[in-house]
Amino acid sequence: MKFIIFVIIAFLCSTDTFAATVDTVFVKSRTMNKNIQVVFITPDNSNQVTSSQYPTIYLLHGYGNDAKYWLKVKPELPLIADKEGIIFVCPDGKNSWYWDSPKDTTSKYETFISHELIQYTDTHYNTIPHREGRAITGLSMGGQGALWNAFRNKDIFGAAGSTSGGVDIRPFPQNWDIKLLLGEYSQNKRIWDTHTVINQIHHVANKELSLIIDCGQDDFFINVNKALHNQLLKQGIEHDFIIRPGEHNYIYWRNSIDYQILFFTKYFKKYRCD
Repeated sequence: MKFIIFVIIAFLCSTDTFAATVDTVFVKSRTMNKNIQVVFITPDNSNQVTSSQYPTIYLLHGYGNDAKYWLKVKPELPLIADKEGIIFVCPDGKNSWYWDSPKDTTSKYETFISHELIQYTDTHYNTIPHREGRAITGLSMGGQGALWNAFRNKDIFGAAGSTSGGVDIRPFPQNWDIKLLLGEYSQNKRIWDTHTVINQIHHVANKELSLIIDCGQDDFFINVNKALHNQLLKQGIEHDFIIRPGEHNYIYWRNSIDYQILFFTKYFKKYRCD
């Protein structure tokens, strides 16, 4: 009986230790003239000075998901936020692929993610408001979106990742409503060429971004991820590239995001030490 009481007390104490705040906020996009749902996960600072500043990881969801999906994939995110002192920002990107669409003027998600949301986050939360304090990653469509935004906005993000990312969209011309944003592939090959991550590498020089890319061995995106890895090697751009057993599903992402968070945590600590 004493042992059971001890276990209950220990459990209650441990749950009190982690008191991260999870806020669901609607952030105004002036460019799109609409409110975007965003989940903010912020560490508890009740035991710290109010001026504490935290690094931020932006987590982008995949096709068909929403702002709350990352919490479903990784319910432990609030615990990680407290333990590591990290703010997680999870925006609803709809099925936008996180571009500013050249065909749909109502879909301007690169502008939202890399400018409007950054400004809102740094204004309303205790962030480190510099690229060295920001990382961005995502799963599937969000992996493409994370690298797209990071490659094109190196002044905003210092580190980026992709897990199971659709990093070359051209092999999938009829999938995931991409043609609604870019037009039919057969009539718009130039647009498709310029809106795929693998063709954005020229924006990045070696060591300008800390990069981590992973994909499951049995994922239907494995070949495009291998191709991206080879292109980065060809350009002499350092990066972590990991292939693990797994498919294109939440079981893989629940595990893979731990390694990405570890990668970004080491990046943030290096910046703080430097």
